Order: sequence, then structure tokens, then C-alpha cells
Amino acid sequence: MNQGILLYGPPTSGKDTITAALCELNPTYSAFERLKIGSGRTRGYRMGSADQLTEIEEGGDVIYRNDRYGNIYLVDRPGLVEAMQDGRIPILHLGQVAGLEAVVDGFPASWTSVLLWCSRESTEVRSKGRDDRDTQARLAAWDATAKDIKASPEFSWDLRLDTDTVSPTEAAKEIDLLIRRSL
Repeated sequence: MNQGILLYGPPTSGKDTITAALCELNPTYSAFERLKIGSGRTRGYRMGSADQLTEIEEGGDVIYRNDRYGNIYLVDRPGLVEAMQDGRIPILHLGQVAGLEAVVDGFPASWTSVLLWCSRESTEVRSKGRDDRDTQARLAAWDATAKDIKASPEFSWDLRLDTDTVSPTEAAKEIDLLIRRSL
């Protein structure tokens, strides 16, 4: 059966850094590049056009759509199929419980859900440290994520990690151990 990892957390909680650490541990892991329609940061995304968006939507291949920061972000069926080829384990970054539920319900695989958390203060410091131009929007997203978690107590996490106290390497090792145990 196909496997995947869902990393959930507010902006700057370590999703990119932990993904890189996981990929260093095991080349079977790979960062899933969501399809992004819009502008701004392109690293870590498959950039798409409005025409592609229409085609994917009309084909029923949108698993989850998120509109944020003036852009559209998609988890799409063709992207996941490609990401799981040859036994690869994609790592999806999501910031909404609804996105986690949509992926778990909308794409057949064994999904491991990981809640990454950091304080609001850490989000501000980390955002400024990486020269984000939209730190205030990221703090608003942190607030929305905290509210989302509180509103979704029924969601069952396979693992919870506080990235204010756990290093990216330690987090990656814990996630990898969990995945290996589920094989």
C-alpha cells in the first residue's frame, strides 16, 4: 500500500527543515510539491496557471484547495500519484485540519499525521529571520492554526512534536521510526 506523511503546523513550525532531515535519513522520502497558482515564493511548489487549475478542477482531481496569501495551493490527484511512484513516500505540508481530512479521505494510502508546533513568538522570530515580507500574515495564520486545532479535538494525531524543544534531526528520527514501525 502507498504511504505518505502529513506534516501539519503553523508557519515556521519546521515543516521544510524536518522534511529535509527526513530526506537525508532515507531517500524514499520526498517533499510533495503542491501546485501553486499565483506569485511569490516558488521554491517547493509546482507553479501552475489558471488554465491548469480549471483543467484539474473540471477533471475532479483536486483533493484539497487552499487560498492563502493571495495564491491558490492544491493537493492534486495526479501530483500524489506521481509522488508515490516507485515506493516513494511523499511528505505533504498542510496548515488546516480540513486539508488533512481531505487527503486522508480523498486519496487511498496509509497516511501518518504529524502535528508540528511552535510558539507564536517563535513564528515571529523565525519569519523575520528568514526575511519573510509577510510576517504579519504568517502570525495571523499561526492564530488560525491554533484555532483550527482547538476546533478539531476529534482529529487523531499519530505524533505530536514541539519544535521549540525538539531539533529537526530528532523530529525526523521520531517520524522515521513511526513510519518504519507501520511497515
